[in-house]
Amino acid sequence: MSELASARLLENDRRPTQASSSRVEPGHPGPALNKLVLLHTERVTSVRPWNDRVFTFCTTRDPGLRFRSGQFLMLGLPVEGKPLMRAYSVVSANYEERLEFLCIEVPNGPLSPRLHRLQPGDEVLVNRKPAGTLVADDLLPGRRLYLFATGTGLAPFLSIVKDPEVYERFERVVLVHCVRHLPDLAYQQYLSQELPRDEFLGEVAREKLIYYPTVTREPFRHEGRITSLVESGKLCGDLGLPPLDAAEDRVMLCGSEAMLADLRAVLDRRGFRVNAQAGEPGQYVVEKAFAEK
Repeated sequence: MSELASARLLENDRRPTQASSSRVEPGHPGPALNKLVLLHTERVTSVRPWNDRVFTFCTTRDPGLRFRSGQFLMLGLPVEGKPLMRAYSVVSANYEERLEFLCIEVPNGPLSPRLHRLQPGDEVLVNRKPAGTLVADDLLPGRRLYLFATGTGLAPFLSIVKDPEVYERFERVVLVHCVRHLPDLAYQQYLSQELPRDEFLGEVAREKLIYYPTVTREPFRHEGRITSLVESGKLCGDLGLPPLDAAEDRVMLCGSEAMLADLRAVLDRRGFRVNAQAGEPGQYVVEKAFAEK
């Protein structure tokens, strides 16, 4: 994967996913296939481009679909009579009536260029079996929760910062989003202006959520890679918080392979313990489905 490795799609978009050899008519998976892989057809309701490659789209949501904040779903389209599926983290909160996805087009990828051409009214296939390791239940109790993301690795954290239970567990929730260029800062206005004014979450978001966008290749109020900001102490210094401490802080990571490897090394040196498997809470978690390639 290149820069956006485990941030939802790059390597992921190049790897074939075999769902079934059963023929599927465009937009309408057959009964046998539905039973096998729990596919459901959803209709696109809106599309928003962030730049020439990064985009968001929303769909209807099957009332029977349940997922936890931070999980992903297999999403795709019928291609040559077969479902072409890839894993995408869900941006929308687990209580919202729509599904929302943040994507990046991979040049010559089999699926993402097709998704980039979606328009309202088009249909997509969604597997109703959520998965993923970026869930708060796999973290030990702590005072502060740090969410470190690069690129479209922001996606699962958008769901998490809309989860009231997360704010009940932590005194502070710090979302750090690192990108190369300013137009890559998807959801910047939402996180800095709209969420703090939300009718239901606004008060707790204003009290507990800290949004820290940083850019690496253009002048901006915050500049530099997350690893450098953490190791130099600049991140916590800017926020007026103590240095990362395994006794009090909990961390979630989602982004490029380089960032994941570097930050895991930093956390390990500071005594943080990653959760070994689901049900065994640790001091930090990584989306293993994307990171461990």
